[in-house]
Amino acid sequence: MTTAAQSASTPLQIAITTGEPAGVGPELTAQALAGAAAHWPGAQFTVLGDAGLLAERARAVGVDWAALTADGKRVRMQHRPLGAPSLAGKLDAANGRYVLDLLDSAIDGAVAGTFDAIVTAPLQKSTINDAGVPFTGHTEYLAERTHTPRVVMMLAGTGKRPLRVALATTHLPLKDVSAALSIDSIGETLRIIDHDLRHHFGLPAPRILVTGLNPHAGENGYLGREEIDVITPALKLANHQGIDARGPYPADTLFQPRYLNEADCVLAMFHDQGLPVLKYATFGEGINITLGLPIIRTSVDHGTALDLAGTGRADSGSLIAAIDTAVSMAQHRRAG
Repeated sequence: MTTAAQSASTPLQIAITTGEPAGVGPELTAQALAGAAAHWPGAQFTVLGDAGLLAERARAVGVDWAALTADGKRVRMQHRPLGAPSLAGKLDAANGRYVLDLLDSAIDGAVAGTFDAIVTAPLQKSTINDAGVPFTGHTEYLAERTHTPRVVMMLAGTGKRPLRVALATTHLPLKDVSAALSIDSIGETLRIIDHDLRHHFGLPAPRILVTGLNPHAGENGYLGREEIDVITPALKLANHQGIDARGPYPADTLFQPRYLNEADCVLAMFHDQGLPVLKYATFGEGINITLGLPIIRTSVDHGTALDLAGTGRADSGSLIAAIDTAVSMAQHRRAG
């Protein structure tokens, strides 16, 4: 049987994991997919989650889930039963393994070619850890499950010239960041960014601006030598390989139009160096993309929002943007 990933004439197959059942993921999924036929006519969606939970949370946003999934032509439900009944806003460790089962099923389907891309609603790390499964985050788990030695977390805003910020390190204590940076690791991160921007975003010659690690990019070594000993040599290596990577720039002055207008992506050295700026500029419409994987994965830029779950007040803008990007990336990959 020919899969969607094997034939350009068939609709794109997009999997959506509904994430933490006590959070906003289920209702945002229903809200976003209510307009699936109009927004994404060339795609079909498989929603992974508990069917009863989806129907219940869909009502909170005025969506008739049964009608939306009735014919299975545009949106279909892949039912996975909850580990325990879920109440909006109330975490339960009994559902930690349920959340991972949704993610595992989506990853397996994407690796097999059944799905062209996966979109993940937010999960609660503490619930999975409380269930007895060590878990750092989506990004690290995807890398482990796909046997990918290095992946890159990139967050992006929307618009005609979207702001994209990738990270050289992800979920590390600040005291460990310097030791985690090396010429090879930064060089490999730049190669992944360059490759995926070319092949999944259709950018023929990506321009990447790179921050320093220290204040004022080290100020010629007086505030730290990482820029001199690690980052600059990594940039020279990347340039030699045909990658347009520039810097290192002081992070406190890089995020302004005169620099960003010349960039397709910014590479920041650690999580809270680049992401506060991006989230301030794009929150509610930003997305999270994992680069370097053998599969396409996008996600929202927010958490489970337990205080909003079940109220109908959560905004589906980020999830819609994540679906937009997953569809676009899958189209670029199909085009070759």
